[in-house]
Formats: sequence, structure tokens, C-alpha cells
Amino acid sequence: MPDNRGTPSYAAAELRARELRASHEFAKAADSARIAADTARADGDISGWWNMVFFQAENLLDAGESGEAADLARTLAEAPVTAAAPRDRARALVLLANSLQGRGLLDDAATAAQSAVGLLADDADAEFEVHARQALIAALAESGKLDEAWTESLALSERISDDMDDQLAGKAYWVIGNVAFLCNMVEEGLEHHELAADTFSPSSNLDVWAKFNKASAAMRLAAGVADSGTLRCIERAELATDIVGGSEEEILLLRYVRAHWTFLAGDVPAAILLLNEVTGSADKLPPQTAGEAFLLLARAEVSDGRREAAELSVKKSVEYFEKAGARQRAAQAGALLSEGIDAPPV
Repeated sequence: MPDNRGTPSYAAAELRARELRASHEFAKAADSARIAADTARADGDISGWWNMVFFQAENLLDAGESGEAADLARTLAEAPVTAAAPRDRARALVLLANSLQGRGLLDDAATAAQSAVGLLADDADAEFEVHARQALIAALAESGKLDEAWTESLALSERISDDMDDQLAGKAYWVIGNVAFLCNMVEEGLEHHELAADTFSPSSNLDVWAKFNKASAAMRLAAGVADSGTLRCIERAELATDIVGGSEEEILLLRYVRAHWTFLAGDVPAAILLLNEVTGSADKLPPQTAGEAFLLLARAEVSDGRREAAELSVKKSVEYFEKAGARQRAAQAGALLSEGIDAPPV
């Protein structure tokens, strides 16, 4: 779609929205984008309306409002103006997939992302296809469909090239590494995350740097890699988050990662304190993540001799996994209850 800034009031609202996003004030940026979109619609500027609603949804997602973001993304994907523009519809579907994943609707997220990949099959620009495949892989992996996720990861790796933007290549390596870790291919996971770390730069995008280091630490810990490299990832993420700030969800995720490290380091009481804080706000997390937090809490409680508390934590983890559609993970956690709790796996 062409860049049509429309009336001065539209331009002012758009500029304000972008300034607020640059300051990581995502909720306020979304509100300014909404004003710009309303102005564009009143002026009959359909292109301006579409672009600002998309920007509004992006900011809502970053603000942790995945439900509202999904509603807007669905509206854009189904808007008549996108019917003749496959790339724009694919962009909206990728945003919808990411938003649905944030709500724990993993099967729906995978469906939306798969549709986006299909729309971009003949697109010469790899950037949009990479974004679509990243969303698809993430949804498949979280729902436990690891064979499918790895197949898509191999397809994604073929799209990475030397002339690709560093940030885009880094995100591709990042998601491939995630799937490798989940498939117990730890060396491949470490290799791809190292490739991602080499392309990301804190000076280029501190927010992405923080999110990557937090996510990389989480994947390393889940694979049992509690080395100095993992601790560096946690410390980088904490430092960057202190500087740029973060949504409540992001801060809870970082505390969960720190709790996991603390548990593996042998300080079980401290880990339980952190995990109680995280699980106390479980409804502010994606259901899949909440399930993992409760399962880790159960493991810590078993180590601390609190078996009854551990049983309750496992039951909560099953509830959240089922809510997320992560049926395989729910079955694994449920098996612990039927077999008797010993030491639930992380």
C-alpha cells in the first residue's frame, strides 16, 4: 500500500504514535495510532486507515493486550482492501498468529501463520515469508508439534542469506535454535543461538537484545544448560530491561528465568519465592508459560519436601497447558499425578 499521510491531524497523530513507540510507551502509542486511523477513515483514506490500525495492533501486542491486538489483526486480514493485496493480508495474518499465540490459542495461531506462508509462496521478497514462517514455527513448537516445527525450521534456514538484514537473520536463527532445543538437539540449539547473538546488537535494538537474551536463557535452562553463558544471557536481559523497561508479562518472564537459574544453582527456597510471585500473576502470562512456571514450582516444592503443594502446582500446570492447547505437555504433567509425584521434569 502507498504511504499516504493524509491530513495534518493524521500526520500529527502518526508522528506522536511513532515517537511513543520509540520510547517503549506501547499503550499510549496504540492510542495515538487509533486516533490517526479514525482520522484517516473519516477522510476516506483507506490506505492510511489500514496502516494505522496495523500499527495500533502491533503496539497493543507489545503492551501485552494480545486479545485486542488479535481482534484488530483479524479485522485487517478480512478487510476488503486487502483482498487484492496478498502481502498485506499475509502481514495481518502474521500479526494475528502472534497475537493468538500470546492468548495461548496455539492451533489457531498455526492456522493463521500457515495461511500467511501460503500467500507468500510466490513473493520474491524473503522478509515477509521469514516473518510468516517464524510465527508458524513458534506456534507449532509451543503446541508440541515438534516434528512439524523442525520441518518448517529447515525450510526457514534455506531462506537465510548473506544479504539479509541482520535483525531478520538473527530472528530466524533464534526461532530455529528454539526448536532445536525443544527437540533435544542441544548442540544445534546453542549453535543457532550463537549465530543469533552474533547478528543482534544492543546498540541497534536494545529491546530485541533484551528479549533474545531472556528467551535464550530460558531455552538453555530447559535443556539443562546452566553454564556461565546462560548466566550472562540472564544478566544481559535484566540490564537491558532495566534500561528500556518492559511490559508486566516480560518482567514476569524474566523473573521466571531467574527463578529457574536459582533453582538449578541449588537455592530452592529463593527459587520458590520467585516462582510464587510469577504464578501469583499467572493469568497475565500466556497459558503455556504459566503451565511451565507451575511445573517448575512443583519441582522446587518436591525438592523442599512439600509434596502436597507440589501436587497442587502440577494440577495447575495441567490446567494451563490444556488451556493453551499444549496437549502433549498437559499429558506429561498429568502423568506425574497418576504415577505419583517424584521429581517433575522442567
